[in-house]
Amino acid sequence: MNLDPGLGALRPLGGFFALHTPADGSAGPADGLPTLAAAYGAPHEGGPPQPHGDPLTFRVRKVVRALRAPEDRVGASVAQQGLAARLWSVALGCAVLYGGVPDLAPELLRWDPDGAAPDDLWLTRVRPLPADAATVARVVVDGHLEPLGAALRARGPVAAGLLRGNAGSALAATARLLEQWARANGRPEVDARARALTAELLTHPYLEGAGVLTGAHYRRRSCCLYYRAPGGGLCGDCCFTRPPRSSPRAPSG
Repeated sequence: MNLDPGLGALRPLGGFFALHTPADGSAGPADGLPTLAAAYGAPHEGGPPQPHGDPLTFRVRKVVRALRAPEDRVGASVAQQGLAARLWSVALGCAVLYGGVPDLAPELLRWDPDGAAPDDLWLTRVRPLPADAATVARVVVDGHLEPLGAALRARGPVAAGLLRGNAGSALAATARLLEQWARANGRPEVDARARALTAELLTHPYLEGAGVLTGAHYRRRSCCLYYRAPGGGLCGDCCFTRPPRSSPRAPSG
């Protein structure tokens, strides 16, 4: 459980895995950014107004504009899935490469709501925790996905089942990226650890029932609504086999 201060082992894995820390000299630009704890709270709760207003609403509207989405719930879904993917990547990547995970408490993570994908995250202090499934679930699900989902649903209509499906999909996608890296770099033990940890995490009450994992393939039981953006189409793990046409508001879980 020996995490280096810069979490350097994550960088070769790609942009979804890398995390800014004080050791890489990037703490300065993050000083004026909100913590994720602030983003999950009510607008301006517990402090002065933020430069972007309510950071979560700002992010959702930024995604809506980028996708030219017809409704805010599409932006909320895509924004939530992007952040879920970042958090799973850091946690799972550290778990399988270091045998420990950093404490990703929302008050320790600063976030740029105006950044490009993948979301920019700054961890203000590297504090190691065990890498067992219960700890990873506590860090990611309890610490982030549940309060993030509650915050999004407080700001607009987006289905809880959709958000749970996004979380499961993001976890499975993280495991596939680790599998690809492990095969390319001759690290079968990394793939084995990632698969085992992912399978155990998907039995967590928040994720259980959101989809089915068969081998390395995950099939979710909800739709992220990306097909509703112009040119969006369906994702590879979608519950649909073709984009719905009969109703302007397709079932989302």
